[in-house]
Amino acid sequence: MIALVGYMVTVLLLSQRYLAPLLLFLGLVAVLTSSDSGPLTATYASVAGAMLPCSVWLTVTLIGLEDRAHRSIVVISAGSHLRVLLATVATAATGCLLLTAAGLALPLMLGTHTPGLADLALGIAAQLTCACTGMAIGLVCSRLIFRRPGHALVLALVLLLAVLLGKGVSPVNIMLTRLQSASDSADVLAPTGALFAVTAGVLAAAVAVTQVVTRRKA
Repeated sequence: MIALVGYMVTVLLLSQRYLAPLLLFLGLVAVLTSSDSGPLTATYASVAGAMLPCSVWLTVTLIGLEDRAHRSIVVISAGSHLRVLLATVATAATGCLLLTAAGLALPLMLGTHTPGLADLALGIAAQLTCACTGMAIGLVCSRLIFRRPGHALVLALVLLLAVLLGKGVSPVNIMLTRLQSASDSADVLAPTGALFAVTAGVLAAAVAVTQVVTRRKA
């Protein structure tokens, strides 16, 4: 599995197709948090919101790096479709973790804040909540599910709007609403951690659905 993830990371780096979601994330974070001096709860809510579309883009990009013939060779070498799919998710998660580190640091560099441990933990949990949601959307809107990229793009936009605007239903919407109105990170850290666990389950379900569809198409 480690070798497979290493291969995918290498292919992604050589393709340079990671640059678009990376630059989008850095640009959004810079615009949303520059010269900010308010509570870090709202700041990290903005950063988490930026993570959502970027994690979708990164996941879709990663899956689309190889055509069907090359992916079939990778599957045969790895031994199963599931191993390749899990390695793909692990590679996307690695990229999201690197973005999370940048999302933690940049607001502190661009704004005026005195962070505590609770603030940093909240920033990590909030970003990973959106990253799991974004990766789940990226999986079900990838070429593994849809042969027509236009259909996948429309569904991705619909799902993004749904998770952002679904009041009382979407874990992302619930989390962002709480963080925007909170003033103390410690007060919302536990609920945010619980929502992160929920979105991790959503990601697991997306992996299962993608695996079933992939096996049927094989």
